[in-house]
Amino acid sequence: MNKKIHPKNYRPVVFKDINNEKIIICKSTVTTKDSIHINGSDYPLYKMEISSYSHPFFTGEKRFLGKTGPAEKFKKKYEKYKKF
Repeated sequence: MNKKIHPKNYRPVVFKDINNEKIIICKSTVTTKDSIHINGSDYPLYKMEISSYSHPFFTGEKRFLGKTGPAEKFKKKYEKYKKF
């Protein structure tokens, strides 16, 4: 590997999915504030809200996030003006 092409902060980082506590260790330059101790070593910790472990496309489960789409918002807003 060419030593001159990577930044100085290119190091192993732990990416943790906060939905299910799964972790992925890979090299990255992401800046972090937290650290974690795994297998006798300290790693920088980056917390993710969603990853392939919790994303509905990869898990096959369907989730309703509680958000309505623009069509539902429009219908609700103008429902009082509807004439029969």
